Amino acid sequence: MAANLPVYVYMDHSASTPTDARVVEAMLPYFTQVYGNASSAHEFGRKAEDAVETARETVARILNCQPKEIVFTSCGSESDNLALRGAAWAARRGGQGNRLVTTPIEHSAVTKTVEQLAALMAFEPVVLPVDREGLVDVEDFANACGEGAAVASVIYANNEVGTIEPISRFAALAREQGVWLHTDAVQAAGQITLDVQELGVDMMSLSAHKFYGPKGAGVLYVRDGIELIPSQSGGSHENGRRAGTHATPLIVGLAKALEIAYDELDAHVAQYRTRRDHLVEGILSRVPGALLSGHRERRLPSHASFVFDGVDSSRLVMHLDAKGVAASGGSACKTGNPEPSATLLAMGYSRREAIGGLRLTVGRQTTEADVDYTINAVVEAVEKVRKLSGELTV
Repeated sequence: MAANLPVYVYMDHSASTPTDARVVEAMLPYFTQVYGNASSAHEFGRKAEDAVETARETVARILNCQPKEIVFTSCGSESDNLALRGAAWAARRGGQGNRLVTTPIEHSAVTKTVEQLAALMAFEPVVLPVDREGLVDVEDFANACGEGAAVASVIYANNEVGTIEPISRFAALAREQGVWLHTDAVQAAGQITLDVQELGVDMMSLSAHKFYGPKGAGVLYVRDGIELIPSQSGGSHENGRRAGTHATPLIVGLAKALEIAYDELDAHVAQYRTRRDHLVEGILSRVPGALLSGHRERRLPSHASFVFDGVDSSRLVMHLDAKGVAASGGSACKTGNPEPSATLLAMGYSRREAIGGLRLTVGRQTTEADVDYTINAVVEAVEKVRKLSGELTV
């Protein structure tokens, strides 16, 4: 954070959210009072186990599933890894197929796991194209789930451009052909439905810190009847699916945060949309050449993402930080060398455009004044970065 700024606006809620004070309050006793190991047979352990199982029941109620279908993990990335690796290994052992169906706009936890399974265990990845708005074609997905396909993974809502995929349609098609479908719902949680009966998915990943819970806690929903070979060996925790001592305070916090998010969903979503639409309108109307990336309608209510031609997003993010706005670039910067966003390239943007992505995501505490401040900061920062880029290329 830039020093001595009178205003600093947080516009990076897709990266992480502040832990709700009610969540912190719910967690505190499990740090200092109910601190036993949930696997221990004594009173301290039983109380911790009760807390873990109550949390499991809460999460299951919100997801509309059975408690035994909930696996607690450390984060969304671990959940993605466990789902893909565990299901792929189990499918191979059962002779179900060797193809892994995915997309070029997945979170790196999915992409890199698929790449590793292909490189080390000779699984065959099938990467489906997406259109200019980041949507996977339903017919392409159906064709990919033909003979030889074992597991598919399609992100529910993209972290970079906010596009929401038609997951329930994909789930129905996968089920018809005997393919297990996993979805990364890390960005979707707290903004759109997580009802697994409605969605029809076989596996789904969540991460607490994306919905005002603590960092270090995640969930993997695994439909009853889906076999997973655990990738982490040890004790028989989580019905033998994920070894490791339960982080009781974090699990309690995750469940409380998810409960609050869905109890208050309508109010928060309405506010997100109002703030986001104001932000989008302001930037598109005031920044020459600005483009909204992702689907205009089928997108997360809190999510705005843009492409600015002639702008290096790593520089733009630094200038915004100096002006008092926390934002995220659509590209990664390695030792000063800008790399284009793989997601934007997959969506058909040029390399020059794909270097200029910017993500701005509002939250519960975002005010109208915060949005106005951000719009002004973006206008000034884009102008400055374009000017500097022009000077450097002269």
